Amino acid sequence: MVKIFWQEKEIASSNKTEVIDGDHYFPPESVKIKYFKKSEKHSTDPWKGEANYYNLKDGEQNVNNAAWFYPEPKKEVEKIKEKIAFYSNKVDIIE
Repeated sequence: MVKIFWQEKEIASSNKTEVIDGDHYFPPESVKIKYFKKSEKHSTDPWKGEANYYNLKDGEQNVNNAAWFYPEPKKEVEKIKEKIAFYSNKVDIIE
């Protein structure tokens, strides 16, 4: 089981993550979406495709671009489609 904590709150947990490049990609149903707000940021990875980002928000607490996902990943990494990964310097990842 892999868990994500932010501001001492568990915001994601799953035993069905996909690991690519050392990052755990969580199924969308395993995250507490109430803490997520879509960001306007986008980036492109040469072998994964275009990533979209989420900010984390809870009341006055906010962390920009703390998580990302690939809505249409390249065929080689299709298994991470819509799954959410987190920056380890912005949340606590417990494996």
